[in-house]
Amino acid sequence: MNVGIARGRIRRAAIVTLSVCALAGGALVTGQDTQDRYQIKAPNGIVFSEFRGYEGWQDVAVSRTNNAIKVILANPIMIRAYRDGIPNDGHAFPDGSAIVKIAWNKAPNPVSPYAVEVPTTLESVSFIEKDSKRFPETSGWGYAQFLYDPTTRKFKPYGKDASFGQAVCYRCHTTVKGRDYIFTSYPPR
Repeated sequence: MNVGIARGRIRRAAIVTLSVCALAGGALVTGQDTQDRYQIKAPNGIVFSEFRGYEGWQDVAVSRTNNAIKVILANPIMIRAYRDGIPNDGHAFPDGSAIVKIAWNKAPNPVSPYAVEVPTTLESVSFIEKDSKRFPETSGWGYAQFLYDPTTRKFKPYGKDASFGQAVCYRCHTTVKGRDYIFTSYPPR
């Protein structure tokens, strides 16, 4: 057999073997890192799947803390209410309104020619939904937060029991009772 042909076959076999190993290894790593986030349930019964498609919701506003950048998105029902002047007009958001806050850690953008901070690792996804019958003890609003672990690439619900929504989230939101318990305004576009 010609040495050149043999080397070519060995090279092709090595490439195929490496490709198969890489795919199998990738599948193993991916398999370990996958999670059906839509099955995760907060201690108060709110399921991640209730907000399916939130990634495509319209932005309401952004916010920044010392450590994080957050974007607040709302479903079409809540966006319509915002555009109608709620909560600035003193009216309440309708049942079915839903809002999500996605939080990332932040860092200076290393390629920007001017000082700007950008999102880095995902920190959490927090949901609020209006359902007066389901959440009467918190003025009609249900709260859920899912913390993200970038090492495992998995979410876990925040809170030890169902009381977290009332004891943590709602207690804070009562400071904006006159705005139907929602902090974020819909700024001009």
